[in-house]
Amino acid sequence: MKTKEGFELQNVCGEHILVPAGAENVDFSRIISLNPTAASLWEGVSKMQSFTIDDMVNILLDEYEVEEPIAREDCGLIVERWSEMGLIEE
Repeated sequence: MKTKEGFELQNVCGEHILVPAGAENVDFSRIISLNPTAASLWEGVSKMQSFTIDDMVNILLDEYEVEEPIAREDCGLIVERWSEMGLIEE
């Protein structure tokens, strides 16, 4: 998988949001708010040419005190959601 080009993670008033990159007229329906954990994952995987759920799990295990099965389940759910939203591609 890889993150879809054209989205930038920005911090706006303490909120982590993904916005379309380079858009002169921002489509506010395409702004996506991420919690700190999802923002951390996005930052990590967007720097990779491609990533797997294992890569995401490793990011979580490195940054948070979480058990591996819980991290894996959460990453699977995030991948599903990001896929539905068109933020990642195979």
